[in-house]
Amino acid sequence: MTVDSSMSSGYCSLEEELEDCFFTAKTTFFKNVQSKHSAKNVCKPAEELRRPPTLQEIKQQIASYNSREKNCLGMKLSEDGTYTGFIKVHLKLRRPVTVPAGIRPQSIYDAIKEVNLAATTDKRTSFYLPLDAIKQLHISSTTTVSEVIQGLLKKFMVVDNPQKFALFKRIHKDGQVLFQKLSVADCPLYLRLLAGPDTDVLSFVLKENETGEVEWDAFSIPELQNFLTILEKEEQDKIQQVQKKYDKFRQKLEEALRESQGQPG
Repeated sequence: MTVDSSMSSGYCSLEEELEDCFFTAKTTFFKNVQSKHSAKNVCKPAEELRRPPTLQEIKQQIASYNSREKNCLGMKLSEDGTYTGFIKVHLKLRRPVTVPAGIRPQSIYDAIKEVNLAATTDKRTSFYLPLDAIKQLHISSTTTVSEVIQGLLKKFMVVDNPQKFALFKRIHKDGQVLFQKLSVADCPLYLRLLAGPDTDVLSFVLKENETGEVEWDAFSIPELQNFLTILEKEEQDKIQQVQKKYDKFRQKLEEALRESQGQPG
């Protein structure tokens, strides 16, 4: 699997407003009932397993796919029946990721030789990846969701456990935006082939993997301290947002009061 530099348990994840969640780098602390979200965000249960396609069906599907692909990113079929192609993954990570501290950017040599720069230091730091960044991956029909996640983390030199992340497929149907968490054994390129090249029909999204209760004992002391630092920052950001909101209300009320006082009785 290669990465271009362009920037199931059946669990479903919706787009969450900032007012609804308080979270650390590991899990969500509080989540409001999701019924208040618009009807456009709907989750579907996992699809039933399908019969594996025949080689002839794959040939026909690839021919149909390539005839609709307008960006020279078609799929190529190999003699052994496997095929390669491209997928785009949207990164929607609301929490910071852990990366090595003081590491130079990866060079072309590092990528070719598969040099693991993260292993050259034990120092760690956290930062937020750009929200909704897009990465283009060149993968094969045998590349699994687990391998896609690992490849993305390696590209950004993220040292967090890959199990903290999940790949979702996002589809638009009947005016609705549907999200479904993919199994780690699913093959994204096959899903891309079935849906066709139109990303409005199907796209892939990398998000945090909500797994329920937190096993705090699994974290080291530095990691726990880092979580506290992140939580304090999020708390201050939330306080500032609330203060700005009520400062605006106060300003409007004071203006209305002055206007009413200036009018003759």
